Amino acid sequence: MQPRFFFGFFSGALAAALLVFGLDGRGTWASSRYEDLSLFSSVLRLVRENYVEPVDERDLIRGAVRGMLQELDPHSSYLDPDAHKEMQIDTKGEFHGLGIEISKRRDGFIEVVSPIDGTPAWRAGIRAQDQIVAICPTEPPESWAEPCRSTKGLDLHQAVTLMRGRKGTKITIRILREGFERPEPYTIERDVVKVVSVDGRLLEPGYGYVRVRSFQERTAEDLRRIISRIREENGGEFNGLVLDMRDNPGGLLDQAVKVADTWISEGLVVYTKGRVESQKQEFGARPEAEGDYPMVVLVNAGSASASEIVAGALQDHHRALLVGVPTFGKGSVQTVYPLEDRSGLRLTTALYYTPSGRSIQETGIEPDIVVSPNDSAAAGTPLTIREKDLEGHFTQEDASGESAPAPESLAIPEEEGGDLQATAEPRDIQLARAVEVLKSWTYFDRLRRARDDSAPAAAPVQAALGGEGEAAPAPAQ
Repeated sequence: MQPRFFFGFFSGALAAALLVFGLDGRGTWASSRYEDLSLFSSVLRLVRENYVEPVDERDLIRGAVRGMLQELDPHSSYLDPDAHKEMQIDTKGEFHGLGIEISKRRDGFIEVVSPIDGTPAWRAGIRAQDQIVAICPTEPPESWAEPCRSTKGLDLHQAVTLMRGRKGTKITIRILREGFERPEPYTIERDVVKVVSVDGRLLEPGYGYVRVRSFQERTAEDLRRIISRIREENGGEFNGLVLDMRDNPGGLLDQAVKVADTWISEGLVVYTKGRVESQKQEFGARPEAEGDYPMVVLVNAGSASASEIVAGALQDHHRALLVGVPTFGKGSVQTVYPLEDRSGLRLTTALYYTPSGRSIQETGIEPDIVVSPNDSAAAGTPLTIREKDLEGHFTQEDASGESAPAPESLAIPEEEGGDLQATAEPRDIQLARAVEVLKSWTYFDRLRRARDDSAPAAAPVQAALGGEGEAAPAPAQ
């Protein structure tokens, strides 16, 4: 069971003893923390007695908790009962809404990370990198004085709450896109959104393609099923496989470990370190693994957290080549603690490290072969938001005392590959490059030599495998 923390009031002699001697018997608790609690109580009383309108004290308390957690880091937050329920729905992969993943831009507006294929937003023509500048629900909340609300003043949870709703109801969002002179309204009818976290196909005889969109409760299981189906369609073992984790915002830590373990047969997959001893954990690979066929992993700035764990493990073990652009750079793990009123506390409890000891916090993972996408807006322009752009994020310096130097890169220049092949999807330069790389034995000869010459080894961490965690930024759908 996840730990729970309670705040309450003491009375009588016990309270007096605590205030005089403190919890540790030295008086340090009483001298500072009681004054802070007294300040909070005074403010609450003044608001309750003097504010121009009656207030709901429960809302005030929750607002205070939110403000407290905002002082920590961008990924720690209070989840009210609705938000906690939505988070649990996200990990199960089915909800009623529009079908988009969103993030907060540096200028305060909401940006579409990607629409989910086949969803209402996808059918309406919403694109990655679209700015949602305003949300106009069919039935605005009673507290609104206007039919629309700018997203600049909304956090991600508020935006998600407004956009989700019953199947068949409609909502209008105002979109600003490159080429638009002004925001354009898109009215979308909500529907049941089933997020298929894994899909795949045979690109051509001998070459498979698997896309992992997020890490949910059944992702590893679905991955094995998809690979088996593609192998059967191929009539035997692959000549090469592309694992696409572009725009994958992350998800459950245990699923990321299991996905990486699909292709790693020994050694560490990832390890975590936190202030509490229980957060120091090693996650190791099992002996069984997929065949030793050539493999390319596609990543971009939207590849975050759990997807970076997989990419970092495959790179450190020299099991795959990474193609694309640098990843998001979220190297922290969040634990969700359920609270007694069905709300939840999402708290950053550890930093994670790749098998070689790298922390990718803020810096992200550098691909072995840098290939920019067709769409220049997604290639890492100043509008692209990464971990380093989030206010209050942990820096690489914060993690540097725990991490080892990055391993030597294979440094494969892009021009070595020659012309792009026409075997991949139209207009997807990165995928076309990945297929071309798979067909070049030169790259994988280097990879095998690198694997033979070195094996990643992390600093010892004495902890049992297992535990639950959540390694994603807060995706909103």
